[in-house]
Amino acid sequence: MIRPLILAVLLGLTACSAAPDAPTSPAAPVVENKAKAALSVTPASGEGISPAGPFQVGVTGGSLTAVALTGADGRVVKGELAADRWVATEDLGYDKVYTWSGSAKGEDGAEVPVTGSFRTIKPQRLTSASMNVGDNETYGIAMPIKVTFSAPVQDKAAVQKAMTVKASVPTEGAWAWLSDTEAHWRPREYWKPNTEVSVDVNVYGVSFGGGAYGASDVHVQFKIADRALVVKADTQTHRFVIYRDGVQLHDFPASYGLESDKRRVTRSGTHVVMQKEASRKMSSQVFDYKDVPVTWAVLISNNGEFVHEYADSMWAQGKENISHGCANLSPANAKTFFDLTMIGDPVEVLNSSVQLGPADHDYYDWALDWATWTSKSAVTS
Repeated sequence: MIRPLILAVLLGLTACSAAPDAPTSPAAPVVENKAKAALSVTPASGEGISPAGPFQVGVTGGSLTAVALTGADGRVVKGELAADRWVATEDLGYDKVYTWSGSAKGEDGAEVPVTGSFRTIKPQRLTSASMNVGDNETYGIAMPIKVTFSAPVQDKAAVQKAMTVKASVPTEGAWAWLSDTEAHWRPREYWKPNTEVSVDVNVYGVSFGGGAYGASDVHVQFKIADRALVVKADTQTHRFVIYRDGVQLHDFPASYGLESDKRRVTRSGTHVVMQKEASRKMSSQVFDYKDVPVTWAVLISNNGEFVHEYADSMWAQGKENISHGCANLSPANAKTFFDLTMIGDPVEVLNSSVQLGPADHDYYDWALDWATWTSKSAVTS
């Protein structure tokens, strides 16, 4: 018998030799799966779309080459285009039809069109908003923010959610609805001096309820003064004391409203300086006087309470209350206060028998304690 090793030698092989490689086929080419462009269009279609948006187009697996949102009148909506997103930078009109166009190019090189059409809301009526504070103005530390609407608001929560107040220093504050047409915002405590405030009433496209929608947005930026001026007006000691940054500047004798007639009592509570006039004529149908001239008149409540000069009552100032509700000062003292004060400064009236309240209108905001104030919010915090 031939042993295996001998057989291997006879065949010209060794135990360590390998058989010749078998012929192989060429390697198959690797195919790279490139993505197709996938679009997200907001909104792609629909009726009753809010004209405040958002309106945008996004893409994955490619890049946008062009996007346009065009109204039925041919006007193209302004927007910002990036590789992966287009976003409208302006509001649309009410009750208008808009059409999408454009395209995106996928990683696979294929073009995908941007398509769609929609119609915005048709309001039954529009409600406008206005504010009591002016852009780039400066106010005292008690200044409340008041937004007035041109018609009663049914959906107060929706409207309130669209209104924001931002302050440059941490400030606790809240909205309160003081009527169906008025929302006020005030801080829990007086503003800190030098606070910068921005108010955004973004109600365009927001439902006010009952088929009404916001007519337009309102934006205001203002500043709080660099000093804290506070008056403490005590109706029982008949003094009018002015403090600046906690330091007493002046202690003037004054005469306040006659206590024996509730209609004439100067209301207790924090008033807010609302207006200044170097001279004016005072009139009252209730008390039957007309065009009485006074100087250095500072309005502190829309119930008709002023701080002003009245030389004819100097005999009573510091001793007795005889006015029809105003704080009477001497001409020199009234001028001093007039020059020191600005819109938004607090005048804290003390110890009279009638409290400032809703019947006195603007501004009775500070007469409400914080719990009462926050209870008037339409949104639960």
